[in-house]
Amino acid sequence: MTIADRIHISKRSNASNASMALTNVIAIVAALVASGLIMLIMGFNPFAVYGNIVTSSMSSAFSVRETLNTTILLTILSLGISVAFRMKFWNIGAEGQLYMGAFGATLMAFSFPDLPAGVLLPLMGLAGFVFGGIWALIPALIKVKFSTSETLVTLMMNYIAIAFIEYLEAGPWKDPAALGANKIARFAGNAVLPRVFGVHAGWIVTLVLVVVMAIMMKYSKIGYQIDVLGESETTARYAGMNTLKVTLIAVLVSGGLCGIGGFMQASAVEKSLTAQLSGGLGFTAVITAWLAKLKPPVMVVVSFVFAMLLNSQSSLQSMGMPAAMAGILQGMIIFFVLGSEFFINYRISLRKTEKEG
Repeated sequence: MTIADRIHISKRSNASNASMALTNVIAIVAALVASGLIMLIMGFNPFAVYGNIVTSSMSSAFSVRETLNTTILLTILSLGISVAFRMKFWNIGAEGQLYMGAFGATLMAFSFPDLPAGVLLPLMGLAGFVFGGIWALIPALIKVKFSTSETLVTLMMNYIAIAFIEYLEAGPWKDPAALGANKIARFAGNAVLPRVFGVHAGWIVTLVLVVVMAIMMKYSKIGYQIDVLGESETTARYAGMNTLKVTLIAVLVSGGLCGIGGFMQASAVEKSLTAQLSGGLGFTAVITAWLAKLKPPVMVVVSFVFAMLLNSQSSLQSMGMPAAMAGILQGMIIFFVLGSEFFINYRISLRKTEKEG
């Protein structure tokens, strides 16, 4: 009997939280070791590189603020994506939902410029949720009606949303004071989120939403229905659930949360609406949500780690290392953590030979 014949793979019944956490930690350490070997081959000291990643993203008030700004946006986008993912609705459209949420917030800022900040900012946030949610509902309704792939439709709608913002920049919302550049006017002070402890107040909103979503998904009726529908639509129907209603609510919340992220990014970070609003973080959030196992509190930690990696690229270049190294490290973490899922869900053993038996 060959070694291949002796290998037996069996599905685990239920892995404990402790064993899953330990497996993930081992996977991350393995990713760091593998990335370190690549750095050594390239002629760099991996300890110096890892130290540079941490210090460059946390060495000054400005770098800390930039890292936290990225963390805030990644966390809230991950929250939004996770709602749809739990239902097995593969929403790859966070990028577009962010832009449409930012558009809705900007529409409120320009339509009601004289409102006090205490009224205008919540109105902008609500508009961000509504516009982002509606943008997410479009592919959901198309899927329900025509059985299309939501992955493809949500992905395509990202580019439609960005093209729409570019049209606004060059057309109806073009700032006359921009000296011919395709730019939208900056927000007035009453449309800008204030800072709290040096970081825009969106961090408070984000932490509140993390708690609310953790409670909602674990203890509420709609959270239970979303999980059941994600496991089996047949089971959900047999249990008497209105699957269409649950689907639309989940997708609305998913896109709405991404839209709130767009509002905060436009209001607090860019202080305007621009086609470079997200920097591709809508796609990165798909990774952070998945690596966090769709658990809201864990998303904060994963988003912070990825924010440090993303904001260290210029510092890595100053060491003579290509900025792509940060992307390589991200890819290694994804590869090893997703690979560890196999060992969480399955057990590998060797069958005994006749002599051993």
